[in-house]
Amino acid sequence: MLKYNVVVIGGGPAGLGAALEAKKNGCEKVLIIERDRELGGILNQCIHNGFGLHEFKEELTGPEYAGKFIKMIQEENIDFMLNTMVLNIDEANDEKIISAMGEDGLIEISADAVILAMGCRERTRGAIDIPGYRPAGVYNAGAAQRFINMEGYLVGKKVVIYGSGDIGLIMARRMTLEGAKVQCVVEVNPHSSGLTRNIVQCLDDFNIPLKLQTCINYIHGKDRVSGVTLAKLNDNREVIEGSEEFIECDTVLLSVGLIPENELSSGIGVNLDKKTSGPIVNNSMSTDKEGFFACGNVVHVHDLVDFVTKESRIAGKNAALYVLNKKAKKKSSTSNNIKTVASDGIGYVVPQYINIDSNEDVNLFMRVRNICTGKKLVVRCNNEVIFEKKRAHMIPSEMERININKDLLGKIDSDIYISVEEV
Repeated sequence: MLKYNVVVIGGGPAGLGAALEAKKNGCEKVLIIERDRELGGILNQCIHNGFGLHEFKEELTGPEYAGKFIKMIQEENIDFMLNTMVLNIDEANDEKIISAMGEDGLIEISADAVILAMGCRERTRGAIDIPGYRPAGVYNAGAAQRFINMEGYLVGKKVVIYGSGDIGLIMARRMTLEGAKVQCVVEVNPHSSGLTRNIVQCLDDFNIPLKLQTCINYIHGKDRVSGVTLAKLNDNREVIEGSEEFIECDTVLLSVGLIPENELSSGIGVNLDKKTSGPIVNNSMSTDKEGFFACGNVVHVHDLVDFVTKESRIAGKNAALYVLNKKAKKKSSTSNNIKTVASDGIGYVVPQYINIDSNEDVNLFMRVRNICTGKKLVVRCNNEVIFEKKRAHMIPSEMERININKDLLGKIDSDIYISVEEV
């Protein structure tokens, strides 16, 4: 059986950052397990720029961003396994026993700590229940992105994109640049679910229509998509009679949301948050299962890979500290955890708990429920305001961040509530 101090499951940006930080903080034996044929995860198919502005202070493409971390992984001599799928994790004698299927068959790996960094997956057509047959030409936007950018296949020539998530917006531009005609982007909400910069750069700059409060009512075609029927929605998301419109197309791309990939987390008994669909963590990115840490899109879906990296460093560092304390036979100090509560106007907050004995600043990530103009984010403890941040404009598609200074943690003695309030 192979033995490692820290095993990182997932070789995307979260896994790479976590492995590096675990090695830098004293763990000699670190392993990354990746099910794909190469490290880098989703970044490998994101050939557009816009990555790395926070992390490297320069604008990079996805492969360039991944390449910088892969180079660091190689320089640190961190082990990694490719084409290897983790099947199960058991606990025995205070160790985590990982069963994985690789190119040489079934292998078992012993780990003192495990970092979950499996990323997320796309919501499919079945989850949103669009009527019609099952013709060729219906793709998830991410799958189409891989076909075009990595495999060299153009998936269609006349396209309708359902959902205005960032991948859908970016693919609207990508399909146009490849010579396809993007008929429109359709969004059920009264606002886009992607970043504002992507709406401008990917739709406005190419004169691609964005149809808000509109749904795909039917996908036409039996062997291949021949068109879609669109319908306008009222404020209750009910179809407005007589608003139907037929759009001819041969391809439908679905950009209807991302879901943290947590079947493995559930299998080992990690407690999941119903709002984020990811593990409940504290500010050290530790789950409620001892020795298991989580970071990146497996915890909650991020807008920027730079923030994934920031989070993964926290997980890697604390996984290393956990292992070193264990080896020194020191007991970790009892966590003095307080809860972070998403109050009025806030959809969710991560981390869900803060160890107030921590000697580091804490970043709270959250999303607002609705579009907000000229309001502020307020943090309260015992009904007293301990922090507030004015924001000119907030939308659900863009993640908000609040930094709680470590000196402020000493003033917190009960659960804190984060809300959107009038200035």
